[in-house]
Amino acid sequence: MEPLPKGANFKRGKILFELGLHIAGNPDTPYGGNRDMCVVVGSGSGEGFKPWLRLSTGSAVMAHAVARGEVEAAFVNPSAMLTQAYRGVGIFNKPLPLRIIGNYPSNDRFVIAMRASLGFKSLHDVKKAKYPLKISLREDPTHSTLVLVAQLLAHHGMSIAEIESWGGKVYSCGGPGDERRLSRIRDGSIDVVFDEGISTWIDEAIKHGMAPLQLDEAAFAHLAALGWRKMPLKADRFAYLPMESDCIDFSGWPLYASAAMPDQTAYDIAAAFGARHDEMPWEDGTHKGIAQVFTQTDATPMDVPMHPGALRWRKEQGHIG
Repeated sequence: MEPLPKGANFKRGKILFELGLHIAGNPDTPYGGNRDMCVVVGSGSGEGFKPWLRLSTGSAVMAHAVARGEVEAAFVNPSAMLTQAYRGVGIFNKPLPLRIIGNYPSNDRFVIAMRASLGFKSLHDVKKAKYPLKISLREDPTHSTLVLVAQLLAHHGMSIAEIESWGGKVYSCGGPGDERRLSRIRDGSIDVVFDEGISTWIDEAIKHGMAPLQLDEAAFAHLAALGWRKMPLKADRFAYLPMESDCIDFSGWPLYASAAMPDQTAYDIAAAFGARHDEMPWEDGTHKGIAQVFTQTDATPMDVPMHPGALRWRKEQGHIG
């Protein structure tokens, strides 16, 4: 397919998208502010615009809006958050009728990196000592890592607020490789990092005296019931990682819809993935071709069923994993 469909109307649409992308990407806009985008397809041929298909980015709890039909489809990161919505566990108090249309391949892990000199072997040790940890966390209040941190700490009988009551402190950062975090790793002013996007910070953390904190099987089982997968953290991916250990998977960006979405609409969105494949910004070294978007792999976890419309398109193309 051509990079841009023919016609002045689609040129105007492309311009509007680029304008929106620039404004939403303003680095001065705080997390939780006007940073998300919703691409709306519909008809503007009358006195007003009639939306037909709304495709959005946003937080995990947007799953409620998708289930209600207020947004037709949305991306979520990682796949585990969609699993929670589908199962009605964790931050969702009832199962939501959601289905995957396609899953953007993203191979990531969530790691707890703690200063080795503290001597703690587990979060149970931290709880027992009531140690005032200096913690690096994401500043976006809707970020999925904060959901995972809360669920993980709750299993160990504590919370961020409780750690703060012991004298601990949270140092917030934007992206995982934020220089505010890296500088505190280097100068030793933080004790622990809870985060994903580890390729941007884990080597620096290990180089400056931190080490991955291993969870026990009870913790992994608790998190698995909430939709989080256990995956290996392989030493060959990182220059300073001394050995392989287990951690929590943070992979996949599923684009999902309500189960009530018409099959043809889901089919058309899946077909659009195929038609526009070469125009999409795939993750270097992770994306293995269009079939991967519709197949369960390490980078595309699928613990939620695919929409029948998307499944029909996949079967027609022979993309069966």
